[in-house]
Order: sequence, then C-alpha cells, then structure tokens
Amino acid sequence: MPSVLVSVDAGVLTVTLNRPEKLNALNPEMHRLLRGALERAIGEPEIRAVLLTGAGRGFCSGQDLAERDVTSAAPIDLAVWLGEHYNPLVRRLRALPKPIVCAVNGVAAGAGANIALACDLVIAARSATFVQAFARLGLVPDAGGTYFLPRLVGTARAMGLALLAEPLSAERAEQWGLIWKAVDDARLAEEAQKLARTLANGPTRGYGLAKKAIYASAGNSLDAQLDLERDLQREAGLSEDYREGVTAFKEKRSPRFQGK
Repeated sequence: MPSVLVSVDAGVLTVTLNRPEKLNALNPEMHRLLRGALERAIGEPEIRAVLLTGAGRGFCSGQDLAERDVTSAAPIDLAVWLGEHYNPLVRRLRALPKPIVCAVNGVAAGAGANIALACDLVIAARSATFVQAFARLGLVPDAGGTYFLPRLVGTARAMGLALLAEPLSAERAEQWGLIWKAVDDARLAEEAQKLARTLANGPTRGYGLAKKAIYASAGNSLDAQLDLERDLQREAGLSEDYREGVTAFKEKRSPRFQGK
C-alpha cells in the first residue's frame, strides 16, 4: 500500500497518511507523495477542498527517527532536511488557494502537530493529543511550530508547550484556540467529511483569497492590511461566485458556487 492514500469525492481531495504501524511517521517517500497530492489539488479545478488525515490510531508522530543514524561519525545536518522536505510542505499547505481541513484522529507529535496547525481548519477526536516533542530530543520546534504556536495560543502557552513537551488534549487545544473543534471519536470522520464538503460547495475562490489575507495579517501593519483587503476584495468582486452570491440573495435561494 502507498504510504499516502489519495482519493477524490464530491469535490474533496482526501489525503490519508498511511503508515499506521509507525503512527504515520514521515519519511522522504511520504513527503514526495504529499507534494504530488497538493500539486494535484492546485491543478484540478474539480477539487474544491482538501481533507488531510491519518490511518490507524494516530495522525502523525512526526519524523521517523528509526531512519536516522545518529551514531555515525558525521553529524546529521537537520537544516538540509527541513529545507528539502518540511519547509516546502508547510509553505504549500499555507499557500494552497483552496481550503484545507485536517482531521486529527490520534496523536499529533512533533512535526506532525505543526503540519496539522499549518492547515486552515483543524478538527480532532477527543482522544487525540498534540505534543511538541522536540524538547525530548534537544531540538527546536520546527515545521512552523515557533510561528504557529505563539500566534494561536500566546507566548506563555507556546513556551510551555515547547519546553515541557507535555501532551495537550484535543479538548484543551480547542479551549486554547489551537484548533477549530474537538468531537467524539466516533463522529470524527463524518464531521470532517461534512466540513470539507461544505467548503467544497462554497465560494472557494473567495476562500483562497481570505486565506491569503488572514495569513498575511501577522506580518502587516494595519495600513498594509487594509490595502491588501482592498486589492483582494477587488479580485473577489470580479468573480463569478460573487455574482452568484448576490443573485441568489436577491432571488431568496441558496447560491450555487462554482469556485470561479
């Protein structure tokens, strides 16, 4: 079986990390397949939303440490690994002009936790946990961890998560604003699919522009953000989806968006 499964249904590209015996720990093959899946999401107009999840009892335990030999004389340059694999993956997730739902079905540890946080909406099973496991290895949170955490939960909580490497429950993650929602385990797959299909049926062109604006705001001044909103709103206002939205409002019916 491939280490990443990909399927399309009702406008949703479902991407499933598929090394359940390793808690979906990441290796170069998985990074290659993830890159291909995200490129497909960009290239195929019928794909309107992406759902990322994991097979088995975990979402992703981060890097597969079993594939690293730290006993050799030559030290491993982790900067090369981040530059070739993790950083491009996080950038692709954030830049994808279509909404991404991440369904965390179990442990999300290390880079696995931060890849989930790079998605647009995170929904997690109540039994799921988020662990910034890097401190246990003497490392710095990567895959965007030092960027996402303080922006989502504040500096104090981000520091505690990074330095103590304690598991954070899905319910606490929801309370802190780290994720969108925690749901009962038995309902996770259904709720995640429902959310992804709702997005796939929505004004996905506008969703992509909203993503761009919200993610840019962290580094912008108010003046710069107002200018960006102006420019993106111009683009959104020229879309067929905006025309359809206004027409449907006037006709008192549900809009039929096409993502155009």
